[in-house]
Amino acid sequence: MKAEKLLSIILIGAASVSLLAGCGSNTSDTQADSEDAAQTESSDNTAQADEQESAEDNEDSSSGSGNVLVVYYSATGNTEEVANYIADTTGGDLFELEPVEPYTDDDLNWSDDNSRVSQEHEDESLRDVELVSTDVENWDSYDTVFIGYPIWWGIAAWPVDSFVENNDFTGKTVIPFCTSASSGIGDSGQLLEEMAGTGDWQEGERFRSGADEADVQEWVNGLGL
Repeated sequence: MKAEKLLSIILIGAASVSLLAGCGSNTSDTQADSEDAAQTESSDNTAQADEQESAEDNEDSSSGSGNVLVVYYSATGNTEEVANYIADTTGGDLFELEPVEPYTDDDLNWSDDNSRVSQEHEDESLRDVELVSTDVENWDSYDTVFIGYPIWWGIAAWPVDSFVENNDFTGKTVIPFCTSASSGIGDSGQLLEEMAGTGDWQEGERFRSGADEADVQEWVNGLGL
């Protein structure tokens, strides 16, 4: 009888040990599964963060570096059109030069000796055209500045003069461009360079009135900016 009781105790003890071992194994497996899941989730989060950062970088790249500024004065819209093409190609910002007293169609009639531009051409003292603003926000952040204008009597339209005179181009690459029906760019860029006294001025480019966007893009891409 005692032997049977002892055997029962031994069997119960063995079963308990086996059950505890099984529970311990299940606990370890559960912990391992949890750790694997946590590591997988962490890896997924890291991958998502990398993808988001890459997408943001690509977005910044596609919107331009932000260090190109396209400054322009446009009397009839032709120079503005080219300026927009340049800004689109470079991802640069635009800054329009606006006279406080805008030019009317009659003012721009160069064949009329009494028109505003004709009088300003004859009397240089009248060429000091006041602009709405010559101050560019974050001017120091721009490394490359395009300056566009129509050609008037073989030189840059004088509304751009006060902008050039009132800004420091030190450390900037300056690229002039112009529009005209027939005249070339001539010495207009060099004259503006002398007026500025600072900046690394490059050879400019002339575009005909109603220039093709493809022509502008080809020129800009050839600059290696």
